[in-house]
Amino acid sequence: MNSDTDGLLTYEYIANHMGSCDEDMPVLADNIIRVDMTGQITVSAALYLHATGAEKYREIIDKLIAASLSKDREHKYIVDLLSGIWGEDYKLHAEELKQESDNFRRIYKRVYVNDII
Repeated sequence: MNSDTDGLLTYEYIANHMGSCDEDMPVLADNIIRVDMTGQITVSAALYLHATGAEKYREIIDKLIAASLSKDREHKYIVDLLSGIWGEDYKLHAEELKQESDNFRRIYKRVYVNDII
């Protein structure tokens, strides 16, 4: 992990060792958060963990999503979280999701700046 400069090596490690690195997942996620300066790998890791075990990794996913909000200043990557985490029809349930998830509310507010919350 010390040689990982952008989070990609840690992401690849997670992908190649899924199921056998669960005990290390908090440390691995923290490393991605620490070294990923753009938010790209942080968002990708959240999406991957969601796809492989949404409930199992819920706390880590939430932490990755929250970290991506401060990293992705241009909103290039966080927009993918909306449909990737909350479903393609997230707009139909936006009001409900804003009440349920602080991460959703924060992302939605940044992506849809002109919408009234």
